[in-house]
Amino acid sequence: MITKAFTHNFINKKFSVAGRISSCIILFFVIISCGSAKKVSTQKSSSTINIKAENLRKLDSKFDGKISGPVKNILKDAEHYLGAPYKFGGNTSSGFDCSGFTVKVFQENDLVLPRRSADQANAGKSIDVEEVKPGDLLFFATSGGSRVSHVGIVFQIENDGEIRFIHASTTKGVIISSLNEKYWNKTYLHAQRIL
Repeated sequence: MITKAFTHNFINKKFSVAGRISSCIILFFVIISCGSAKKVSTQKSSSTINIKAENLRKLDSKFDGKISGPVKNILKDAEHYLGAPYKFGGNTSSGFDCSGFTVKVFQENDLVLPRRSADQANAGKSIDVEEVKPGDLLFFATSGGSRVSHVGIVFQIENDGEIRFIHASTTKGVIISSLNEKYWNKTYLHAQRIL
């Protein structure tokens, strides 16, 4: 009887540990697949003040304000999904991951992007951050190093050059963030122009 109870207890603990390990592995892949997200700032702030206070890189655009019709359509379609939840591997309004979101928005405008953010990082033309305009793609290394692991679509350039982008974050779903936010400023890699 003692042996049977001991064996039953041992097996339950073994499966419990295996379940916790499996959960940790799944959580790890979700976090590195599309990065993390910070709360979107609701206050408009000066990028110069943010850069000095946070010791951030100056990642501003010199965009002239002219947006083409096709880019307006992409931005409208992207905005339509604000608030959609995050879902690993998702590419529908019921849930998106970062690259699934960009694929869906561009697909709705008859443009084909590769499915993975790392592959999207080689699509189109590489551009300097100062040339960035709405509709361009921004790439990030949210897992550290220089490997692309997150993508967003430039949504708006503020009058002071602040770059705001729309993306599917792991914690908030589809949101608009800023390159002046510490997390995104530190993890930013480069930009690509598809249109």
